[in-house]
Amino acid sequence: MQITSKGQVTIPNEFRIKYGLLPHMKVEFKEIKGNLCLVKAKTKKTNRGPAIINRMRSAKIDKRMTTEQIMELTRGYQEDDK
Repeated sequence: MQITSKGQVTIPNEFRIKYGLLPHMKVEFKEIKGNLCLVKAKTKKTNRGPAIINRMRSAKIDKRMTTEQIMELTRGYQEDDK
């Protein structure tokens, strides 16, 4: 395995599966006993459900809205969350 000029490496699929490493997951490098280790970053877990409901409650919803327009409200929350 080689490190690219940008300092990137590919994590083999077998390790991604075994350790539950998913695309866009945050990871950290730690030095442990003289070895460089890749670990999952500790992130705060958020429950997006209540936040979406609150967003929709505060939105001006018209009974004539299409499903697509209502879905835009939930998609808007997801984009803000990133």
